[in-house]
Amino acid sequence: MMKRELNIDFMAGGKRRVALVLSVLLILLSLASLFTRGVNLGIDFTGGTLIEVSYPESVELPAVRQTLEERGYDRAVVQHFGTARDVLIRVPPRTGDDDNAVSREAISEDVFDALRDAAPQVERQRVEFVGPQIGDQLTEQGGLAMLYALIGILIYVALRFEKRFALGSVVALVHDVIITLGVFSALQIEFDLTVLAAVLAVIGYSLNDTIVVFDRIRENFLRMRKGSPAEVMNASINQTLSRTLTTSFTTLLVVLALFYLGGEIIHSFALALLLGIVVGTYSSIFVASNLTLAMGVSKQDLLPPVETEDEEEAP
Repeated sequence: MMKRELNIDFMAGGKRRVALVLSVLLILLSLASLFTRGVNLGIDFTGGTLIEVSYPESVELPAVRQTLEERGYDRAVVQHFGTARDVLIRVPPRTGDDDNAVSREAISEDVFDALRDAAPQVERQRVEFVGPQIGDQLTEQGGLAMLYALIGILIYVALRFEKRFALGSVVALVHDVIITLGVFSALQIEFDLTVLAAVLAVIGYSLNDTIVVFDRIRENFLRMRKGSPAEVMNASINQTLSRTLTTSFTTLLVVLALFYLGGEIIHSFALALLLGIVVGTYSSIFVASNLTLAMGVSKQDLLPPVETEDEEEAP
């Protein structure tokens, strides 16, 4: 992609300060939104009723939403599912609803009656219920999944490189996750299990880019004997920049196709991936290496241990 050898000074004091200010600002805004507005959890986490219906002809979603609002379901989420004739409706639990199968069955019947009054040809395809207890379990397990992933990454990078590289990579991943969640919180986009899966995928994607840069930094620390840590890291980022940008660009093309052509049902999933790829590419260039440099990593930290004479003579 880039035939000419690059020599951008990513470790220059001015660029590092701009990256630091930008990252801190985005994290503070994201945390402020998460603490004040929270995350708009879907029925996978809050519990509720999912109803799939099919119409003989294409149906406009605003008309379906208006029908449900007139029946009192103004918080229902209405989306096309597969074709323009199939509609997926998610109804969150209403205040005062009892947590039992009879109440949820009554809600599904009431929703279907409202749709049938507006369009008698509508057919019910399936109904699923998610109880509040199951939603709480999914919330807890989703949070634990992210925590375990970060702990596993911390141990893996510490064993493969050095503990300061591990801290730099994990802080960069937390940076990516907080900003992605912050955008979902600020825009109040529904956060369901597909978005959680996308966030976990973003963790893996961002780590892959960071590991490629760290690998080159380790090689260059052994190869560039006269370079300072900042010069070695800067050369490593430049040498891997073409690969990083090419991978991110081609992945973005696929995710953009999912976002625009995949249908409304996977918009949130594709948006989380889009945000994660952009933020993850930025953090692998400007955050992970800068943090490792700030923690004082040097050539001596990556040199193989020197064998003593006794160890060399031992059988």
